[in-house]
Amino acid sequence: MRLAVTDLFRARWTDAIHSEWIRNLLKNRPDLTLEKLTRTKNLMNSHVRDCLVTGYEALIAGLQLPDPDDRHVLAAAIRCNASIIVTFDLKDFPAQALSLYGIESQHPDDFIVHLIDLNPTEICKVVKRHRSSLKNPPQTSEEYLESLLRQGLPQSVTALQDFCYDI
Repeated sequence: MRLAVTDLFRARWTDAIHSEWIRNLLKNRPDLTLEKLTRTKNLMNSHVRDCLVTGYEALIAGLQLPDPDDRHVLAAAIRCNASIIVTFDLKDFPAQALSLYGIESQHPDDFIVHLIDLNPTEICKVVKRHRSSLKNPPQTSEEYLESLLRQGLPQSVTALQDFCYDI
């Protein structure tokens, strides 16, 4: 989210995407509440300019993906003229299916590394601000980078270590 407000790219999503991540987090993280996640969703929508995609639903039925439940994501990407779908589930968004629409899928780690390559100074500022905003509990640079590793972002951690001093 911190990167989405940099204007280095345009983050876009739908209410259906929100519902999906909220449902999955509630299933996997019993310590979280619907109220808290709804607040997060509302903050995301209010802080990222023009983020909410609408009017994509009619496209869903005509799309083919390995998991039909993911067609709404592709439909939204087509509707807002996105060039990339950022996802950990690359197998569900094969190049052959996406290339018909001029879209590619990209792992979040690759996406962040590309952002670092494009503007390392800005990304380092964002990362430093994010880490320093963590208060409950605060995190050292090492703990912060370890949390990114746990999230499946090893290339990003390496790039941050190469480009950023004192994260």
